Amino acid sequence: MALSLHSSSLSFVAPVAPATSSMRSSTARMETIDDLKTLSNELNPIVGYYDPLNLAQLNFWNQGDAATIGFLRHAEIKHGRVAMAAFVGYCVQENGITFPWDKIAAAVPAGLSPEAQWDAIPTAAKLQIIGFVGILDVYSEHSFILEKQGQKHYMKGGKPGFFPALDNFPHPVPFNLYDPFNFSANRSEADKQKGLVTEINNGRLAMLGIMSFVAAAKVPGSVPALNFLIPYDGDCMVPFAKAAEFTF
Repeated sequence: MALSLHSSSLSFVAPVAPATSSMRSSTARMETIDDLKTLSNELNPIVGYYDPLNLAQLNFWNQGDAATIGFLRHAEIKHGRVAMAAFVGYCVQENGITFPWDKIAAAVPAGLSPEAQWDAIPTAAKLQIIGFVGILDVYSEHSFILEKQGQKHYMKGGKPGFFPALDNFPHPVPFNLYDPFNFSANRSEADKQKGLVTEINNGRLAMLGIMSFVAAAKVPGSVPALNFLIPYDGDCMVPFAKAAEFTF
């Protein structure tokens, strides 16, 4: 829940080997509205291209339409991924599944909604969660890190949704955030492209799903199919309103 409420569409894109400067410049490509329309038809041919607020034409920070499209594409993928994790996490927490360690499990009373579980943990724990996510976010945005892995920033022709390998992380990390077990190493380009479309659609559905959970818990009856959820009487928009004391 913390991730779903805190976070800032292509799919997971595997890190590639460092490329020469000429290769980087030749592979960088800025997307256009026509590209968005083509992708929209792949995602959902019935709905097609739908941008009622004309966000793709707003020219964020005077960087141009192409950079704006890159920003929006990356933001959608990121939100979709966070929402998928949040949706699964909500299901796990709603069913009372906890970590097996007694001290941590005892810190949060049983029978609480996922939102109330967040309220029950101490401020220090909340800050650690948000801080960790922030570190990953800063790492993924750093042009130096991206260039070392043959990529450009998503607002400069890079791949929306790309998350760099953690080889240059200041602290040793045993697994990469993307594909830690190298399942995608031998996938064909056709399979990867199909996966991109699938991930965006799943991410969009997950965004609707997690917000439906939050609405149903806060306003019982607002989502009739979710009347079985544990009610929540707090405020999700004030994540630090409550804090617990927790010591080992």
